Amino acid sequence: MRYVVDGYNVTKRDPATARLSLEGQREALVARLAVRGEGLLGSGPIMVVFDGVPDAGIGTFRRGSVEVRFARLETADDLIVRLAEGEGVTVVTSDTGLGIRVGALGARVLGSDVCFEGRAGKPSPRYRASSAGLPPGANKVTEELKKLWLDDKE
Repeated sequence: MRYVVDGYNVTKRDPATARLSLEGQREALVARLAVRGEGLLGSGPIMVVFDGVPDAGIGTFRRGSVEVRFARLETADDLIVRLAEGEGVTVVTSDTGLGIRVGALGARVLGSDVCFEGRAGKPSPRYRASSAGLPPGANKVTEELKKLWLDDKE
């Protein structure tokens, strides 16, 4: 599977990046996908597409396994549509219009929230209490405290 990510569509919806500068949004998303892309999206190459031209003027670069492209002479949506042609492409966007366009080409569409850090619906990894330095039975103490503190409030 090949993933094409609608960059600013993701960063402007993500509570962790929405308030950052455009450069900060790009950096945060690309860094996250370079480190955790496979865990968030699945196995396969990842390309992130942004509108405009970056400060350095470079149209394409790579960070780890993530390729980053800037739509210079067309909109990011139009570039994403061109990239979505062919089999085995998943486009990550919450833009309904773009989703319809790439869906008509046979691409699979995932909502932007699949790229959010700590998104709802994706379980966090669970660790044994002992790996965090907690003594045996620590969960029982926590449950007892919950009963004492929370039962009166409900």
